[in-house]
Amino acid sequence: MKSSAEHPWSVGDVATRFDLPTNVLRHWETVGLLRPERDAAGRRRYGEDDVVRIAVIQRSKAAGMSLEQIGVLLDDGSAGRHQVLQAHLDDLDRRMDEMRRSKAMTEHAMQCSAHDIAMCPKFRQGVADVLARF
Repeated sequence: MKSSAEHPWSVGDVATRFDLPTNVLRHWETVGLLRPERDAAGRRRYGEDDVVRIAVIQRSKAAGMSLEQIGVLLDDGSAGRHQVLQAHLDDLDRRMDEMRRSKAMTEHAMQCSAHDIAMCPKFRQGVADVLARF
């Protein structure tokens, strides 16, 4: 077992630094995303590699990845990594397009003088693709 000097942070330390509840870190360990070392008393000790993994998990979650997808991303032996990452990139592109449309619609609403914004023809163009499904 590695010394606690190589793994200087407790679960509480890491949780505080990342502004996470400790149960989240424990859950990520349960699902296999984290594997912190244990000290002689059985307490979790997080090292630099663990902290990097936590940062990757947080960034990936913020980008909409599921824990399952993140697991594939972090698994160095995963044969399906490229497929999972491509699916995530495709999803990001779709969501970014939705965000651009929403931004344009909101910018129009900020400048539109129509009393009932939903009746404004230009504003309605911002949801035409959604209405087309109806």
